[in-house]
Amino acid sequence: PSQIAHRNSEAEAQRSSLQNMRIFLGALAFSFFAKGFSGSYMKSMSTQIERRFEISSSVVGIIDGSFEIGNLMVMILVSYLGSKVHRPKVIAAGCLIMSFGTFLSVMPHFLMGRYNYERIQLTEENSSTSLSACIISFLLQISSSESCFQKCKYVFPTGCEKVASSYLWIFVLMGNLLCGIGEAPIMPLGMSYVDDFSKEENSAFYIGTIRSCGMVGPTLGFLLGSFCANLWVDVGMVDLESLTINPKDTRWVGAWWLGLVICGAVSFLASLPFWFLPYSLPKEGDEKNLNKLSESSWEKNKLNFLTQPVTKSVSGSSKLLGNPVFLVYLLLTILQYNSMVGLITFETKFMEQQFNVSVSRAIFLIGVILLPITILGMFLGGFIIKKFKLHITGMAKFGCATFIAAYLLNLLYFTCDCEVLQVAGLTVSYSGFKNNGTTSSADVNHCNSDCSCVLNQWDPVCGDNGITYMTACFAGCKSSIGTGKNMVFHNCSCVQVEGLESGNSSAVLGQCQRESCTKTFPYFLALLSTCALILALGGTPTYMIISVSPDLKSFAVGIDALCGRILGGLPAPIYFGALIDQTCLKWGTKRCGGSGSCRVYDTKAFRNVYLGLIAGLRAGCCFLYITLFILIIKRFRPASNELIDLKSTEVSSRKGSTSVSKNETFPCAKALAANEETCL
Repeated sequence: PSQIAHRNSEAEAQRSSLQNMRIFLGALAFSFFAKGFSGSYMKSMSTQIERRFEISSSVVGIIDGSFEIGNLMVMILVSYLGSKVHRPKVIAAGCLIMSFGTFLSVMPHFLMGRYNYERIQLTEENSSTSLSACIISFLLQISSSESCFQKCKYVFPTGCEKVASSYLWIFVLMGNLLCGIGEAPIMPLGMSYVDDFSKEENSAFYIGTIRSCGMVGPTLGFLLGSFCANLWVDVGMVDLESLTINPKDTRWVGAWWLGLVICGAVSFLASLPFWFLPYSLPKEGDEKNLNKLSESSWEKNKLNFLTQPVTKSVSGSSKLLGNPVFLVYLLLTILQYNSMVGLITFETKFMEQQFNVSVSRAIFLIGVILLPITILGMFLGGFIIKKFKLHITGMAKFGCATFIAAYLLNLLYFTCDCEVLQVAGLTVSYSGFKNNGTTSSADVNHCNSDCSCVLNQWDPVCGDNGITYMTACFAGCKSSIGTGKNMVFHNCSCVQVEGLESGNSSAVLGQCQRESCTKTFPYFLALLSTCALILALGGTPTYMIISVSPDLKSFAVGIDALCGRILGGLPAPIYFGALIDQTCLKWGTKRCGGSGSCRVYDTKAFRNVYLGLIAGLRAGCCFLYITLFILIIKRFRPASNELIDLKSTEVSSRKGSTSVSKNETFPCAKALAANEETCL
């Protein structure tokens, strides 16, 4: 009976261990989904956050970089501790911190009150009353007609909303910082836990499955971002019929906070299963040692933690930095991080400003086209490497060729030209000729000089002549009919159309559409998708792993990720945003004075800065790829006296020889087998 009870207890322990491993794998896959879901949603909302808090693109870059700062604050510590801590509970705490950080980012929405965009729209008590934007602007400046204010109900807020336009964006920054801190332990601790307690033949499959689940997160995050960007920020609290703007307007702010609430809830749910998982599991196939492992693992790891020398890391760093292949690859990673992070952070803004695409549509296209194509490219790249059994030299050649091909296609971005928005007094004169000056004095013309228009307002109207005017006042409009989005201004003295007498033209709310830009967009999207596919094909960094000795592989991956984040993920959004700010032609105005977010960009300058930065960084990558290829060819090329005659090899294999020794073909493998450092 005792033997039967013992066998039953072993079987029960085996079933419990297998069940715990399955629970951990499912929970880890969901946590990967949660972090990808939240991160991509936050990226997609950068433009909405910029407009809601009336901040510049460089400040948006700082908010975006705060995630990397938080991640780096604990990444080194988490990687160093490894199995010395209760990994499931640390991951659970990380997911909770992510959830708290997301909810912290939402707080400003409930502290700021309703969003009031700058406008000169008037609400009429009597629908038959025709109001003049020109006269109203004058009366607002002199503030001498109280009856007019009572009649017109000018909707521009009278109070100075200092809180709404000051520093509440710091809540978003701190929330994003906490998200970076919470995300840090998920990958290193989760991957090491799976690797430690699963069979060697199952480990790669488990990790691949988990990463595949994680890839779904960014796609759904961008789709949620597209949905929320199309909703008004104060959805449910404002009559949407009273709005005079649509999602294509640069003053439109979507419900950025709504998606963050969903992301916070998902992160919270991801934390729950980890609290109930054990510190350790028996190795798959070795469940008999469960009790012994559970009792001794903590003390053993504690002893290792106290006695592990720091000099090991210093020695490993010196070896890696002395390896030219790894050093060049490290520089390549840094430049690629810079170009990729800068591209993704401001891609929706670029599409909006360059091609008249709404932010919600741009986010949607990224989620349903670009991300799936990138994922497909990664799988195809791995399949090609496995199918053709590419060695390190073949992988280097494949990676170099694909990147250079993508770079040459990248240069074609500049051919997707788009005209600058024609704004009277800003980019063109009131007669329609190009205006080289962008000063405020150019805003006023003889046709609107008697209107005393407020110079810093932006509530654009499109004239019959295809020119955009900053407000109906600057168009010299003397009357209007309709309300909300349907308001039409008439008798506009500055709108000059052939065949009509001066002053008989009209204007409608919103910027004029640029048809040529809209027609160019499908070609740009096709080019962008092709480049993304080709880049993803050669994006497998396996040759970096092969180029270092086995005992330094994990350390090399950590150094590569650390330098990429510090020197790429952190500074790229900041300097990209700062340079993009330099192309702004018309800044919005905060309620209490000062510049808000940008309303109009010089689209040609924007394109040259944005695409030029990406092209410059990728040009450096091309040079480093070629250098890396040359170094790998020299390092791993078979020596002349060790070349193998393929014909004789084929003959010998037919006679019974099954394989050729790796050490006979590649001198570096022989050095590694002898524990030498020649390969480094």
